[in-house]
Order: sequence, then C-alpha cells, then structure tokens
Amino acid sequence: MKNKITVVGAGHVGATVAQLTAYKELGDVVLVDIVEGIPQGKGLDLLESGPVEQFSGKILGTNKYEDTANSNVVVITAGIPRKPGMSRDDLIGTNAKIVKSVVEQIIEHSPDTILIVVSNPLDIMACVARQVSGFPKNRVIGMAGVLDSTRFRAFIAKELNVSMEDTQAMVLGGHGDSMVPLSRYSTVSGICIEELIPKDRLDKIVDRTRKGGGEIVALLKTGSAYYAPAASAVQMAESIIKDKKRILPCAAYLEGEYGIEGLFVGVPVKLGANGIEEIIEIKLSEEESRALKASADAVKETLSELKL
Repeated sequence: MKNKITVVGAGHVGATVAQLTAYKELGDVVLVDIVEGIPQGKGLDLLESGPVEQFSGKILGTNKYEDTANSNVVVITAGIPRKPGMSRDDLIGTNAKIVKSVVEQIIEHSPDTILIVVSNPLDIMACVARQVSGFPKNRVIGMAGVLDSTRFRAFIAKELNVSMEDTQAMVLGGHGDSMVPLSRYSTVSGICIEELIPKDRLDKIVDRTRKGGGEIVALLKTGSAYYAPAASAVQMAESIIKDKKRILPCAAYLEGEYGIEGLFVGVPVKLGANGIEEIIEIKLSEEESRALKASADAVKETLSELKL
C-alpha cells in the first residue's frame, strides 16, 4: 500500500509542500482547504505536471476531511500569513482556532498519523496540536529548526562562495527573533565556520538568520516565505516516510531536556517511522545555554497568552 500524505492548507506553502511531495514520490497526496475550488484546481494542475515530472502518485484536492483518512503524515500549513509589521505572535489568536479545528478533523479520520506543524507562531501552534490531538510527543513535530538552519546554511555558503551541499548548520530555540544559531556546531565539510568567517561577518549572518522570515515578508509586502518552509517540511516528511532516521533540528515537546519543561522548542532530533525517535542533547556553553533558556522563556510567555 502506498503512503498517504495530507497537506492542510492550499496556500503558497501548502501547495508547494504538495508539489515537492509528489515530485519526490513520497506517496499519494491529499491537499485539503476550506475554500471551494482552490485545492481542487491546484491538485489538478499538479496532477497534470505528472507526465513531465514522471511521478506516479495520486493527487487529490478536496474540501472534505473524509478524504484524508488513514494518512501516514499530515503537514499543517493552514492559517493566516504574516503581513509587513506583524510579528508571529500577532497571529496567535486566529491561527490557534484554525489549527484546533484542523487537528480535531484530522484525528477523527487518521488517529495514528504523525503531525508536522508549519502554521505560525510555530512553537505555539505545535502546542495547540499536541493538546487537541492528545498524541504522544513523538507524533507532533514543529518544522521550525530545519527552516532556520537551512537559512543559516544558505547565508554561510553565500558568504564563503562554497557549495550549499557541503554546508551544515544548527539552530536551536524558538522560531522567531530569539532563536539560537550555533556557530560552533555549524560547518563546511567538517570545518567549523568560526575558523572560516571573521567574527564581525559571522555576527551579521547570525542576525540575518534570526530575522530571515521578516526579511522576506518585507520584500514580498503581500505574503510570507513559502519555498524554504515547504522544502523544510518535506525533508521532515521524507525522513519519516522512508524511516531515514535523519538528525534534524525540529520543534519538539521537551520534558526536562536542556532544562526545559512543557514547551515545544527547536532541538536536534532523530526522525524516523515513529516520528521523533530520539531527542539529542548536545553540550552547550554557558552563553549558549542562557540564549536557549531566554528563547524558551519567550515561547513560554507567548504560550501564556493562548486561550483555546
């Protein structure tokens, strides 16, 4: 039996997740949205690219959650996007209601699925998904860390004029301005970037990484990033679907790891067929630990404002 991947939300991020999932042949794709015609039209358009891209999976655009039944992985992108001048936290009230409704309908038809949460504010929406679903913590995962790290990697590769393939980076913490890019754990072909990039330049790259989403929002003016977020979510889905057991930075529910309790925070995890199969605790310096705690405190403060 083929794997089944549902993508909730047929906006830019969701449609791109569906496209990349189909092109990678991870399984049959269901694109669901509340707006009539949008998921059907985008699904049909994607299906018609099949003869060129030569994928064989089924594509279904729908408004009915019944069509998502028995999904192996569900990627939740539903919600309103950020607008210029709007912080992720501004989205909390509206998107929490949307994610709550989505999760209630998903778990009715796919009680054994794994949820990948992309909706912003990411760390908070992952908390909503876990609370509403009642799923164990290994089956609710936030996308943040992969996206933040891929931005860091892209900026490092550009700075050094080297292949992105040889660049690895690690970003921990909340998905926002308080995130913690770890230069010490970021490398080019195994060489720590602190040996390759002067501190003043590296500080600017770290700052740009923290503000990466806002930079794109300011440029687009009428929307937010979608290529990199979609690619990041699909990388996670692929590791789960193929049981690749990749070590990726993701927003995971922590119960004492890194001294953090009861929050979704970006940390390195092993992603396999069971979702998060291991939370990996790396050694942090005092400065890094303080920064991670501050980031977790920012998530906690935002979470305290949430009323479901």
